[in-house]
Amino acid sequence: MKLLFDENLSDRILPKIIGLYPDSVHVKTFGLTNTDDAEIWEYAKTNDFVIVSKDSDFHQRSLLYGHPPNFIYLRVGN
Repeated sequence: MKLLFDENLSDRILPKIIGLYPDSVHVKTFGLTNTDDAEIWEYAKTNDFVIVSKDSDFHQRSLLYGHPPNFIYLRVGN
């Protein structure tokens, strides 16, 4: 499973999970920071990523459009 971490999550997560999910990246790796959610959604869909975010907009989009891409909604504080 390839995880694509949204910009609202720290890229410092990657070294901690890279052994379990070796192809995971942060959106800033692809220059997708400050990018519209629809563009990130399409990028993840085209490149077989699972989006990981705490952004409720992605959650709404996943309910509206279904998958792919799959979406992991982290409901945690800052």
